[in-house]
Amino acid sequence: MAFDNILVVCVGNICRSPMAEALLKQRYPYKNIDSAGVGALVGHPADPAALEIMTKQQLDITKHAAKQIDEHLAKKADLIFTMSDSQTKWIEERWPFCRGKTFKLGHWQDKNIADPYKHDMSAFETAYQDIVNSLAQWDDKVG
Repeated sequence: MAFDNILVVCVGNICRSPMAEALLKQRYPYKNIDSAGVGALVGHPADPAALEIMTKQQLDITKHAAKQIDEHLAKKADLIFTMSDSQTKWIEERWPFCRGKTFKLGHWQDKNIADPYKHDMSAFETAYQDIVNSLAQWDDKVG
């Protein structure tokens, strides 16, 4: 199974999913990678703390604009990554065809990636590290 279209989902689409999207694009430049939120702050740029962390990694997310997940995005995706069990459930309840292709990013460690929104920089650094560690577990499956 080729996962050519990967969608990363969090709540607001301004913190965790834009960071994960940029890291996936860096890893898989030949794949189509996008991000969205289940309760997106539509049109908002990435959170300043997320921008700062990604800039340190030489990854530019300044052009990011938050968007809401919809049926079109869900259908297009071969693989959907969420940050928590509740987001996976939310997606699968709305679009049953997403069952079997929607996984928590921290699936292999049974880990939810905590939302750093409105928290201090250390919360963003923790979320970033959790995303990096979780992505590493998917390497041999996504490749």
